[in-house]
Amino acid sequence: MLALVTAHLLVAALLPVLSARHHRTAFLVAALLPAGALVWALVDSAEALRGGVTRTTAWAPELGLSLTFRLDALSLVMVVLVSGLGALILVYSGWYFEPANPNATSPDAARSAALLLAFAGAMLGLVLADDLLTLYVFWEITSVASFLLVGQGGQDRESRRAAVQALLVTVFGGLAMLLGFVLLGEAAGTYRISEIVTDPPGGPMVAAALVLILLGAFTKSAQLPFHPWLPAAMVAPTPVSAYLHAASMVKAGVYLVARLAPAFAAEPVWWVPVVVAGLGTMLIGGWRALHETDLKRLLAFGTVSQLGFLMVLLGAGGRTTALAGITMLLAHGLFKAPLFLVVGILDKRAGSRDIRELSGVGRALPGLALMATLAAASMAGLPPLLGFLGKEAAFEAFLHSIAVEGAAVEGVSVRGWFVALGLLAGSVLTAAYSARFLWGAFARKRGVEPTVTGQPEAGLTLPAWIPALAGLALGLAYPVMDALGASYVAAYPPGDGTTSRSGTGPGSHCCSPRSPSGWGWRCTAGAQPRPPCTDTCTTGSARNAATRSRSRAWNGWRSWSPGGCRSGRCRPTSPSSSAPCCCCPARHCCSAPPCPTSRPCTTSRCRCPSGSSWSSRPSASSGPGAGSPRCCSSG
Repeated sequence: MLALVTAHLLVAALLPVLSARHHRTAFLVAALLPAGALVWALVDSAEALRGGVTRTTAWAPELGLSLTFRLDALSLVMVVLVSGLGALILVYSGWYFEPANPNATSPDAARSAALLLAFAGAMLGLVLADDLLTLYVFWEITSVASFLLVGQGGQDRESRRAAVQALLVTVFGGLAMLLGFVLLGEAAGTYRISEIVTDPPGGPMVAAALVLILLGAFTKSAQLPFHPWLPAAMVAPTPVSAYLHAASMVKAGVYLVARLAPAFAAEPVWWVPVVVAGLGTMLIGGWRALHETDLKRLLAFGTVSQLGFLMVLLGAGGRTTALAGITMLLAHGLFKAPLFLVVGILDKRAGSRDIRELSGVGRALPGLALMATLAAASMAGLPPLLGFLGKEAAFEAFLHSIAVEGAAVEGVSVRGWFVALGLLAGSVLTAAYSARFLWGAFARKRGVEPTVTGQPEAGLTLPAWIPALAGLALGLAYPVMDALGASYVAAYPPGDGTTSRSGTGPGSHCCSPRSPSGWGWRCTAGAQPRPPCTDTCTTGSARNAATRSRSRAWNGWRSWSPGGCRSGRCRPTSPSSSAPCCCCPARHCCSAPPCPTSRPCTTSRCRCPSGSSWSSRPSASSGPGAGSPRCCSSG
């Protein structure tokens, strides 16, 4: 994996020599590396979906630093976008940047071939990284490459301003994210992302880390209030906009949220900002798209809106929501990239992308109109396209699955309906600006002379047709998305957070695991483990429908924080440990006196007397019993 990333960067360093002689050849050579990365990912896809392919290269062993890469379901989808669409856009660029005069030179072409390939390598490293610090390195490389691509030669003031704005917003967000990575890694005792997701830490330091990480993700993915940099960056050449701002870079923040969501989606400090920022971004972006007359800026605000949609799906739900999210993540790249490429074709062959000037283009270029209709229909969520599957799964998740979860977690059903109504409003706006795009680009308008257009070459149309048709094919071949989605959502707790304990009467309760391994069980308020702390739980997931029995020797557990069990997360220690005895009622731990190492918790230690119940907070008293749960009378 490291070799693939390095090859992108090395060839990018040599491309300017070739670009100076023949621009189109340089772009075609550059397209070979992303295409090779896509082939590699598809060859290893079976193993990736079974559990992931991991490769580690020692960086500074004395300091404990290494470069760790991992290919799993989520990164596989991103490789399809980054490398698959990247290869097509590089081919498209070979014709887009070719000057009309064969003897003329194009400084943008000579620069863009190398920068686009370097950017593709950095994005490939970002989506494959399984280490927080490795991810951060590639994160900032993409910001620098974006700055150079948007600014181009720097002769135009508007380009310079847009490039600086994008750089400042994303880099400062990245620095905040780096601090969050350090806090999270230190709290978890590891910087490996897969290990953090499997056994997530808790406590105030982690809460601060999550806020900082979300800040970085919001700036990169143009979430409210950081969204203005993305429409401003539309001054870049159309292939750059199609790649950076539709297929890859702006999805980096969404990808990061999707990567960490299985561990933290249930935490209010995580899902509340994600829902608020995501829904606000979706609505504001959709509304602004309806008022744009420049087709490229219309798509830019549409991208802002869709990024908000993706942020909600991948960051604030359970398994069904995550399945919808990963479907929409792929669908968005497959419909938005061809739409940007269509705008580039209109700009080159019709001489305008202003909907007030274009008229009758659909009759002159019916093939282009058909391709754009396929992509726009997927964006609007029409069957049988891939976008339809993603939106249907999203509404299914928030209207049904999470409403069921509300039976076990108070208030979640209200949250599901609130989110679903916000997504419905955003989807109406999406359908409206999709129709506006098609009308503005191809319809015949009264009082406007028919636009004179030239026929585009196959080098411009074929790279746009492939993703548009792929959206249709995957919409029909839905088992492919089921396989991708099932592998990704396996990282979430079984079910959509809805699990139940077998048995009835005293001691029965609902519980849900924090990870697929079963460690770190979290119970609803009032739940009490039965001696000798043996839980038998049945999950609501078809994948985990079998009854699980687990005997817990509580003496081998300690809480994450000295004062008690914070957020119900405990981690196992050695059997000889004299750490506090961790119990799960009301998400607290017994903290004093220390648990005996020779026997499990007893009823007298872990349960309240008859007629009383566990308090909702640890005792505030000092002394040997500080931090322990209190038993309160039923009144």
